[in-house]
Amino acid sequence: MMSCELDLNMDYLLEMMWQYLSLCRVYTKKRGFAPSFNEPLIMRSGSTIEDVCLSIHKDMKQHFKYALVWGTSTKHSPQRVGINHVLGDEDVVEIHTG
Repeated sequence: MMSCELDLNMDYLLEMMWQYLSLCRVYTKKRGFAPSFNEPLIMRSGSTIEDVCLSIHKDMKQHFKYALVWGTSTKHSPQRVGINHVLGDEDVVEIHTG
């Protein structure tokens, strides 16, 4: 049960929508700067670093070297990963190109 007028269970509704749509938030970070948690990239669950590169710019995948990832999808924070690394919800990604 939910109600917009009484603001009843709105948080639960939002959580269920994210779960049923299989979405996750990925935050980006520039080298030497803190990550911005204001505007995440909204990706499908199971997205990889390659998907993030393509969502930022189509040429980024071609110049990709490695990425540093902070979050639940890594064993260490930060961890250096390749283009096929699967991201988790609220991971922070720093992409290095060359």
